[in-house]
Amino acid sequence: MIILDGKKTSNDIKEEIADEVKSIIFSGGRIPHLSAILVGNDGASETYVNAKVKACEKVGFKSTLIRLPNSVTEKELLLEVEKINNNQNIDGLIVQLPLPNHLDEMKVTEAIDPKKDVDGFHPSNIGRMCLNLPTYLPATPSGILELLKRYEVNTSGKHCVVIGRSHIVGSPMSILMARNSFPGNCTVTLTHSRTENLKEITKSADILIVALGKSEFINSDMIKEGVCIIDVGITRVKSDKTKSGWKLLGDVNFEDVKNKCSYITPVPGGVGPMTIAMLLQNTLISAKGEIF
Repeated sequence: MIILDGKKTSNDIKEEIADEVKSIIFSGGRIPHLSAILVGNDGASETYVNAKVKACEKVGFKSTLIRLPNSVTEKELLLEVEKINNNQNIDGLIVQLPLPNHLDEMKVTEAIDPKKDVDGFHPSNIGRMCLNLPTYLPATPSGILELLKRYEVNTSGKHCVVIGRSHIVGSPMSILMARNSFPGNCTVTLTHSRTENLKEITKSADILIVALGKSEFINSDMIKEGVCIIDVGITRVKSDKTKSGWKLLGDVNFEDVKNKCSYITPVPGGVGPMTIAMLLQNTLISAKGEIF
């Protein structure tokens, strides 16, 4: 069993990006700049955004964090998005999700300039991904692909089962794993909450990507010998064995399945760190003008 170490791999990618930034500066170019908008004071969103800002500092990017109150109107938020769209010194824009209920997430996402949509959520970029055209891939799916690539996991002709059909992970993963490239060339089954005989399907998977949001849902009875498991889920649960009183669990029961796996991502330290690394990668691509 080989651990797909997202923490180490993400640090490798950050070092590669930092080297590129040094080259840009040496040649007199402009430093890549990522801007983030955070609405309200949701604890998880605060943590994610702060991690992204720290990652920018580590690789030498400029970053701007715009904090808006929970009471911000949709018009005010869209005006902030427009300002960043028009700022030629900013290469990437992320609006941290989820947004408060009175704000239309899709309307806000569509307002972002596709050229600066380094999250890869804009309908134009999703469409380009579906057509296998150059674009910003959503950060989490892109991070999963990078892990499979760097660990040289054989995907060609394999049966890939994806659990979860979200627009952020499940649906794009099903498209990306089926495309004619590496990683890819899989036969893909996309499953979800209405799927019948799920256990039969997961037991046939050569590659199992789990993005369900239910802690330790997958156990050893649901997988076959030699499967590669990508665990996207992360749930915080109470624990009397940690100083914080909490621990993080994935969608997969790691201890139960590890001896049957050929490869597996840990939680934490697997897919999570890769998401931020690929967000930085997309921002660098934007700064270099390699797609648009």
